[in-house]
Amino acid sequence: MRVHIGGDHAAYDLQKDLITFLEAEGHDVVDHGPFELDPVDDYPVFVLRAAKAVSEDPESLGIVLGGSGNGEQMAANKVAGVRAALCYNDELAQLAREHNDARVISIGGRMNTALEARSMVRTFLETRFSGEERHQRRIDMVTAYEKDGTLPDLP
Repeated sequence: MRVHIGGDHAAYDLQKDLITFLEAEGHDVVDHGPFELDPVDDYPVFVLRAAKAVSEDPESLGIVLGGSGNGEQMAANKVAGVRAALCYNDELAQLAREHNDARVISIGGRMNTALEARSMVRTFLETRFSGEERHQRRIDMVTAYEKDGTLPDLP
């Protein structure tokens, strides 16, 4: 699987670790940076590129990384068609894919160890969207709003 990855200085070491891990697992990893440790870099530079690449590559998934993962998730979600989920354990990574068909996982480098991040990434990549009608219906509501501002009908 092709995996797009981008982050910032706060998760630089974790990003390099995950790239090595993913390549060893046989994935095609596209690194969107940072390419060197710069303690004042700005995550949107790298995260938005990774998220945009996922949106343009329907068979791929993505990983965005920062200190907490919060800003990175928010930035990735600004890219149309990308559903990014902030995860801090395997269960959230599984549910993000299974129920929400998330295309990007966001992880906080200051919140998780490399072993925890590897496990979440493996879970995220291996889990498929369930396709259940209720989950698809909800995704469709969000997609409609994203496209033209259509609000779901009230019950």
